[in-house]
Amino acid sequence: MSTAAFVLALLCNLAGAPRPAVDLLYGVCYVAGGWEPGLAGLQALRRRTLDVDVLMVVAALAAAAIGQVFDGALLIVIFATSGALEAVMTQRTAASVRALLDFAPQSATRLAADGSEQQVAAAELVAGDLVLIRPGERVPADGRVASGESELDQAALTGEPLPVRRGPGEHVLAGTLNGTGVLTVRAERAAADTVLARVATQVEEASEVKAATQLFIDRVEQRYSVLVVAVTLALIAVPLGFGARFTPTLLRAMTFMIVASPCAVVLATMPPLLSVIANAGRHGVLVKNAVVLEQLAGVDMVAMDKTGTLTHGTPHVTDVVALGDEDQTQLLTLAAGAEAPSEHPLGRAVTAAARARGLPVPSAEGFRARPGRGVHARVDGRDVLVGHPILLPDGVRGDQARALVDELEMAGHTAVVIVIDGDPAGVLALSDTVRGDAPVAVSELTRLVEHSPVLLTGDNLHAAHRLALEVGIDTVHSGLLPQDKTSAVRALQQAGRRVLLVGDGVNDAPALATADVGIAMGGAGSDLALQAADAVVVRDDLRTVPAVLTMARRARRVVIANLAFAAAVITVLVGWDLLGHLPLPLGVAGHEGSTVIVGLNGLRLLSRRAWPVLGEGPRRSQASPGGTAAADHDRPLQDALASPS
Repeated sequence: MSTAAFVLALLCNLAGAPRPAVDLLYGVCYVAGGWEPGLAGLQALRRRTLDVDVLMVVAALAAAAIGQVFDGALLIVIFATSGALEAVMTQRTAASVRALLDFAPQSATRLAADGSEQQVAAAELVAGDLVLIRPGERVPADGRVASGESELDQAALTGEPLPVRRGPGEHVLAGTLNGTGVLTVRAERAAADTVLARVATQVEEASEVKAATQLFIDRVEQRYSVLVVAVTLALIAVPLGFGARFTPTLLRAMTFMIVASPCAVVLATMPPLLSVIANAGRHGVLVKNAVVLEQLAGVDMVAMDKTGTLTHGTPHVTDVVALGDEDQTQLLTLAAGAEAPSEHPLGRAVTAAARARGLPVPSAEGFRARPGRGVHARVDGRDVLVGHPILLPDGVRGDQARALVDELEMAGHTAVVIVIDGDPAGVLALSDTVRGDAPVAVSELTRLVEHSPVLLTGDNLHAAHRLALEVGIDTVHSGLLPQDKTSAVRALQQAGRRVLLVGDGVNDAPALATADVGIAMGGAGSDLALQAADAVVVRDDLRTVPAVLTMARRARRVVIANLAFAAAVITVLVGWDLLGHLPLPLGVAGHEGSTVIVGLNGLRLLSRRAWPVLGEGPRRSQASPGGTAAADHDRPLQDALASPS
């Protein structure tokens, strides 16, 4: 409306319309475009602060007071237009969040214990509910397939271009679209805790947390605005004291106040960062806030976990070797009972192996998880320990078990020992498969940080090196307990590195919290790891890690470019006004135009085309035989961590 009134007033003036009619239209322009910044300015004054709204409104009114009605109206129109563009940017970011929520179904078909169907609101679903999903329906809650097979379209949530096949035991995400099959899904989370809801909530919350650069600008803005007002008053008082004419003096002072206002500087930081956060959320990466994005842009070293990060996190039992009185069936049954409450991928693999063989999984009493070591529980009256070979006691049978562990590990397996009532009873051999995207992700991360990632794993040396050779990692540290991973991260930091850690499990949570930036793999990740991390990869595609790192660095470059451009425009316009004669309309156009350009430059990062697409890349280097071949910059880590193997 403000723009329309301005254009009509301009046309009427050119056509020679009566002056009162032209002034009335300019008045409408002032009111329609100026009431909102005017109100914001009054609220700022009540808080005893100054901001750009106050400066713009004062300048427009001062221009009108000295007869420069057209110039004041032009200022109002362009300022209102830049404000509208800023609102559009905010709305587009919010719209990308709302679009995610639109994929969540409102209702669900819950199956009762007797098999009957109940139509309930999706928000009423709780963990443990059994849900029926027919062809063409969306999954109402995160969970695992209890029965049935189908293809799910995850493109809207994760960006996965092709439907993925899901069957019994496999994980599904709320909001994904079911294909032609019928699925029965056991919900694992309430509707408010689904990945979809967390993506939307955290992207929305991210807009409320300002980056360090923005906080610095906000602190400077207040003092800078006071300085602008003081200089403006000086530009009026000093020339008038020397006999200058009032109108041109006031006009120059108002022009200075307009062109010196930090509108573009204020808008330089948050739009690019929020655009990247929203874009990352659209591609299945949760970045918790703009501070994380700034820290991610400065990362120069990457450390990675193995199981669930570089591998699928779905290992399977390949061998069951009994050493004591129990046979393979008894051994696997007791181990599965002890591991049943565990959320570790190895524990789930043991339980799945027992069920696949039709064995009962007994309940466990006194379950206790020891991160990095294993689990302890009482099963069928027996005291059962399942976990790392470090749990093996001394003695003849312990030596036998250790020899078997060495043999399995030399073959590239992960060995899990079973100790029953204090005696070594058997060893389980497990294998996991490397993610197909791991070599590409490692190659891209190596290119971005100019150092090969460091592998930090609790697994044995041989399995770790076999994986490192496959994905292209140089430096390997195996047999690490949770506290060792944390020490490794601190050693890298003490060597001057800004560390990004990518992990997934409970034993990764302390290191994720210690690293400069922690990224958790969301699909296989434990709740503790997801809470400790600064970002979460929802789609479990490792290629999104280098992609979001690339976007963080791009956002940093855009912020720097915006600040440089805004400062340059202000400097040129202020110098022109003080040393020459800058027409007010040109000053308004230059100042507000720079604000619009800065805003649009940040908004570019919100487009889908801005997201980097990573293809197949070459596999890079080979792991060093002893896990210690590295450049000099890795020496502090080498010294801090002697390989337990």
